[in-house]
Amino acid sequence: MANAVIDSLVSRRTISLYDPAFTLSDDQIRELVRVATTAPTSFNFQNWRFIAVRTPDAKARLRAVGWDQPKITEAAVTFVICGQLADHRVLPERLAPAVEAGIMPAQFAQGFEDAARGLYQDHPQLQRDEAIRSGAIGATALIYAAHALGFGSSPMIGFDAEAVRREFELADDEVPVMLLSVGAARPENWPQKPRRPLAEVLDFA
Repeated sequence: MANAVIDSLVSRRTISLYDPAFTLSDDQIRELVRVATTAPTSFNFQNWRFIAVRTPDAKARLRAVGWDQPKITEAAVTFVICGQLADHRVLPERLAPAVEAGIMPAQFAQGFEDAARGLYQDHPQLQRDEAIRSGAIGATALIYAAHALGFGSSPMIGFDAEAVRREFELADDEVPVMLLSVGAARPENWPQKPRRPLAEVLDFA
């Protein structure tokens, strides 16, 4: 049976060549990020931030610290995907809407905070691992949202992380996880590249 969601997921391809004349409105950018933030995070931390780099000046600054990749400036917008270090102290505020909506009992919210304190407090590597995981999951949701809306996208790890941090004034608790360009694909982009056979990547236990 055909499934539009799965069809959209499996037809996505990475785009390297963009139409530089194409633009996205503020509302379109907001909608992409809104969908991205429905992705899951540990304890519902929602520990991410999306910097939408879209003005010519900001794109040029990002390209200068992004290995001079043309897609940074040719795409309609290039996001700096930031993960935030896992910190249990933000959970009362982050979980309050779920408690107020009757989704989560208050004692469960306190249990989440206690568990997160025990897991992450005094464990900086785990805090950073969670920042990377959350940023990557949010970026993935944004990639598929963009494709579903008819836009191309390209995730990038080629950038100077410390220079990005300085240039875009990231907070001390923020980690630049990746760059993600979104825009209109030019027709000469490659089709999706073949994937490894399932037999090589799937085991049953």
